[in-house]
Amino acid sequence: MRREIEWAKINAASIDRWVEEGWQWGVPIDCETYTRALSGEWSLLLTPTKPVPKSWFPPLEGVRVLGLASGGGQQMPIFAARGAVCTLLEYSERQIRSDVMVAEREGYPLEVVHADMSRPLPFGDESFDLIFHPVSNCYIEEVIPVWRECHRILRSGGLLMAGLDNGVNFTVSTDERTIIHPLPFNPVKDPALLEVLEQEDSGIQFSHTLEEQVRGQLKAGFALVDLYEDTNGSGFLHEMGIPTFWATLARK
Repeated sequence: MRREIEWAKINAASIDRWVEEGWQWGVPIDCETYTRALSGEWSLLLTPTKPVPKSWFPPLEGVRVLGLASGGGQQMPIFAARGAVCTLLEYSERQIRSDVMVAEREGYPLEVVHADMSRPLPFGDESFDLIFHPVSNCYIEEVIPVWRECHRILRSGGLLMAGLDNGVNFTVSTDERTIIHPLPFNPVKDPALLEVLEQEDSGIQFSHTLEEQVRGQLKAGFALVDLYEDTNGSGFLHEMGIPTFWATLARK
């Protein structure tokens, strides 16, 4: 347990540094994007390139939304512009800072919880109508407990939207042209992988199977409603049309 907490802190510090260096997932939306969202022109990403289908979203006015590891000032402002009541759970202080900055700039309320998503979520049962969870569980070793907690804190009929890494990125070389690592990619069980991650400045990451990612949601009590695949958005795998991510819509 102590080591898990250390990994979370390492990843939070890594993400803080990436944001300072201009990481694309840490650049908050500008005033124009927020204003367009107010007038009905908006989109959201769970994975690198494909917008989440609008058909996945209920009318958002008054909907209680949890952005789970969803900091950076990119998603919560859009939900707020559409009338949702937003809570952000995030462990990177820099990502939190971006969300708070946009909320203060645009004048909407935002509840912020600084917490590690691999720990029990600090919310009561049936606290939310919708959980928005962009690709981030690659930074934790066990994902099934996350699905159980998501099921617990969603109301009956509530929605879980999740972006998921399918593991392909963990198998290939930096130029993405050679398979060099077997799956699962787990630096806890293979400490040599820690050196690989350190060399690539990738924090501490883990691959996860389809069984963990999607079957895990089903075992937690969710019903799978829809899904789609996505690519990295650039690089050799993208050019070859090889999917590296899933997005899922599930209902409690």
